Parts: sequence; C-alpha cells; structure tokens
Amino acid sequence: MTEFIPPGTRYIDLPSPFPMKRGGALHGARMAYETWGRLNAAGDNAVLIVTGLSPDAHAAANAGNPQDGWWEPMLGPGKPIDTDRWFVICVNSLGSCKGSTGPASINPASAAPYRLDFPDLSIEDGADAAWHVVRQLGIGQLACLIGNSMGGMTALALLLRHPGCARHHINISGSAQALPFSIAIRSLQREAIRLDPQWNNGNYDDDCYPESGMRMARKLGVITYRSALEWDGRFGRVRLDQSQQDAQRAEEDPFGLEFQVESYLEGHARRFVRKFDPNCYLYLSRSMDWFSVAENVGDDMLASLARIQVQKALAIGATTDILFPLEQQRQIAEGLAAGGAQATFMPMDSPQGHDAFLVDYQRFGPAVGDFLASL
Repeated sequence: MTEFIPPGTRYIDLPSPFPMKRGGALHGARMAYETWGRLNAAGDNAVLIVTGLSPDAHAAANAGNPQDGWWEPMLGPGKPIDTDRWFVICVNSLGSCKGSTGPASINPASAAPYRLDFPDLSIEDGADAAWHVVRQLGIGQLACLIGNSMGGMTALALLLRHPGCARHHINISGSAQALPFSIAIRSLQREAIRLDPQWNNGNYDDDCYPESGMRMARKLGVITYRSALEWDGRFGRVRLDQSQQDAQRAEEDPFGLEFQVESYLEGHARRFVRKFDPNCYLYLSRSMDWFSVAENVGDDMLASLARIQVQKALAIGATTDILFPLEQQRQIAEGLAAGGAQATFMPMDSPQGHDAFLVDYQRFGPAVGDFLASL
C-alpha cells in the first residue's frame, strides 16, 4: 500500500483521539495542506479550498513545489483566486492517500496500514478535520470557503457544524445530498474493486494489487465526469488506426479495444490505478453516499440548508453534469438564501459535464473571480 504525497506538502496533527461521527476515533492522525499568499494583520483574508475525491493539497504551484497543481489556472497572483489579496489554504481530504490520514496510513495500534480497520468515514469527519487545520493556522473565521464536487458537500458540512466559520461561500458542482443515480454509479465502482480477487478483503500490496477493479471503477467514474455531448464531439465513432487494431489482434482478444473512446478510457484508467489507494477510494466514495444536509429521511432540505449562516454565496454548476445535476446547485442557492444569505445560482452552459470546473476555465474562472472581487 502506498501514499502519494506531492513535495512541499505540510502537515498539522489532529487532536488525539480524533472522534469520528459514525463511531471510533483516530490516534496520531494528521492533515496535509498547502498555502499560497499571506495572512494579513487582521487575519481576515483567508480562503479555504476543500476538494473532490481524488485531488491532493497541491492546487497550484507555490514556493514548496513549483509544479503545476490540479487547479493551476484558478489560483495564483492575478488569477480568479488572487493570492496577491487572499491567503489560500487547500487541504487533502481526511481518508485520502495523499498526505492526510486514511486507510493506507499506518495504524499506530498495529504498526501496519489501517486497511479496513480504518473507522467508518463521513463527510462530516473531513469537515471537522479541515476546520482544525484552519484553527491551527491561527484563523478564527474564513473570508470564503470554496468547495468543489465532494468538497461542495464537505463545505456545507463545515458551515453547519461550525457556525460562523466563514463569511462567504462558493459551492462548485456540489450537492446537499447524494442522489440515487450518483449512489448507483459509486456502488458499481466499489463493487468492481471489491470483486477483484486481488483486492483480497483490503489486504493487497504492490505485487498483488486490484488493478482490474480499480481500472473499471475509474472508467465508470470518467464516463460520468464528462457529458455525452463532449464524448461525441471529441471522439464520435472514430476507430483506432490500423497499427493499433493490429496490436489488439496480436493480443488475441476478440472483444478488444476498437474505438478511440475506448482507448482513451483505458489509457486514463491505467494512469490512475496506481496513483490512488483502492481502500481509500472505497471509504471516500461511501462517505459521499452517506451525506445529506437533512440528516433524517423526510426532513425539509431547504430548511436544513437555511440553518447555514453566511453573508454571500455563489452556487455554480454545469448544465451537462449528470453526476451532480444542476438542480442540486440551484437547491443550495435557494436554501442559503432562505437562511438570509445573498445567494446567487449560476448555471454554466458548458459541454464538459461534472469536470467542467477543472477544464472550462473561460466560464468558471470569471464567475469565481468576480465573486471574490466583490467581497
């Protein structure tokens, strides 16, 4: 089992024990984070970014790591999240394998990886851990809390569990609860991993690794991260060239790759499978399925969201997102408005589906930049 930690990552220890919402506690746990810009004398210019399932804390290049980060066009001097003005923090999610404590980390009680001994993980646990990082950095209140995808869930949990933690909020392609379609997709992803014999009830290593299960899980994910419109525009029904088809025949697979879109998915999946721990994937995926701002079935969602108190909020989503549909961002804006926030819902007519916030910077960049400039 391997952790994948970018250079320049810093750490803050969590309280020990760190209680988990669904029972159990972590001992000797830590959170990975990175920062950009400077905290001003008043300590009121801090922005926290909480991420989707797979990103690390390296959102953009900084002094500790000059390599481009996963949100490079959005974060830096003069960029939409302008580090000449804002002190920006990005945390790696609790339960991940990229620096923060998760199932791939060493359990101090056994001196071996946690694996499935890791306590049940909830979105709320990630929110509490992220807030601990902020407090340890000497910040009493955030100027803005930004959450993307799963991070949109984490941000809402943080705002609910720590009232007054942020004056403003940007929720990007997030949701207040998991919908049945998203739960179904993630269930299939987890099943693909668990049915791989090499998973071995979580007891795999680098030599006996559930590569096929992870590959299938990633393919399912990537299909839902983009839209049918984009798949058609990028690949159409174009087949592999003759040399690629000959290579497939050489493998004597009568149902091998034939279309370019298949080849793209295969390549993308193979690049991912050894860069994210399977058990961490399982835990984080399930935490999203469990999450709902309305804790009890039948609770009013808008009333639950209205308990969040922020001054100003922006909820953004892509019209082609099938994983976190646009109606979920509309719901967030309406709920925050019901709580008294000056809340704006901004649908983006992007063809790039759920991943639009990671690639469609010409739309998402100005929206985020204009909101922050107005504060």
